[in-house]
Amino acid sequence: MYVVDKVNNTILPLLRKTFSQSGFSERAHLQEWIVSHPEVFGEKLLIIQKEFNEFQDTYERPDLLALDKAGNLVVIENKLDDSGRDVTWQALKYASYGSTLTKENIRDIFQKYLDSNAEGKTATDILEEFFDEKEYSELVLNQRMSQRIILVAANFRKEVTSTALWLMNFNIHLQCFKTTPYELNGQYFLTFDQIIPIKDAQEYIISMNNKVQEEVSTDESNKTRSKIRLRFWSEFLKAIKTKSPLYQNSNPTKDNALLAGVGVTHVTYQVVISSDKSYVKVNFGRASQEENKVLFDALYRYKEAIDKEFGDNLSWERSEGIIRSSVAFYAPAQNYYNEVEWPAIISFLVEHINRLEKAIRPFIGDLKTALRNIADEGLEVLEPEQ
Repeated sequence: MYVVDKVNNTILPLLRKTFSQSGFSERAHLQEWIVSHPEVFGEKLLIIQKEFNEFQDTYERPDLLALDKAGNLVVIENKLDDSGRDVTWQALKYASYGSTLTKENIRDIFQKYLDSNAEGKTATDILEEFFDEKEYSELVLNQRMSQRIILVAANFRKEVTSTALWLMNFNIHLQCFKTTPYELNGQYFLTFDQIIPIKDAQEYIISMNNKVQEEVSTDESNKTRSKIRLRFWSEFLKAIKTKSPLYQNSNPTKDNALLAGVGVTHVTYQVVISSDKSYVKVNFGRASQEENKVLFDALYRYKEAIDKEFGDNLSWERSEGIIRSSVAFYAPAQNYYNEVEWPAIISFLVEHINRLEKAIRPFIGDLKTALRNIADEGLEVLEPEQ
């Protein structure tokens, strides 16, 4: 690896180092670097625990546990200058132990991690945010045969690479990342290179494995839930299209929420259904936590007037420590699985989303002004990833 010297129009070689030569350790350094930047693996991962040691009937512990955006449990095993001969067997054991974890187990494990590392944050809120605002009750985590393994080392022995390639034939999602430290004039650099599967072939291999996995492990209850939602939202849209302009261009969806624009990008009106309640809300879902809090605060200044116009006390949820914020009103004890309850649920949603829109409408200009002020102050206005 080289550094480009533009002044002298040349390149300077970086000196390749070992971790031991550089004084770096596995737990105090490599592990913490990954925790702080799990995107080094080329995807978004949510670290849920370090050195987990509560698997039943064993004291063995994986270096890191994470979740990927598909809800799969990811076991990350780190080595330094040498992978050793037995790292694949070690990681397979951890993956097998992890396969027994339920969704509630995972939330509890993550909450313990947050209690030690991010006091005041709740696992449920961060899980919902990581999975794109999906309700916790709707999340499907750690399905059978979905566990993944990531191995990290500066050098991989042939026994490891050979075993890893063989395991991939059995739809085991395993990746090997070669990490190398470099040094130049006392400054250190680090690379993460995926060597198994070869990066260019990964998408094809994973897509084939996912296809097989989907055919084998599709949850029938989720299929049923999606069909129910499609029918429910069809009925809802029939009811609201004569009473509100909000959803005139909307179509039924398999999701648990229908969105409509407020007039500020990525700030939306939402009608939401779940297994135990229904609710309406204004959701501040921009990419920047700071922007969402500024917009929330701009609206909160008129809380008294908005609550009065709405006709009830709204739930003002600034949600400290996470990106999103919202203003909501809930109807408890409603279950859309029961079709007998649909008229009452639809009536509630239609009435209260209209009341919410009417109460918020006079202050949309204040939200736009607040967003312009952010830009005028020289802060980058971020748009969420699509």
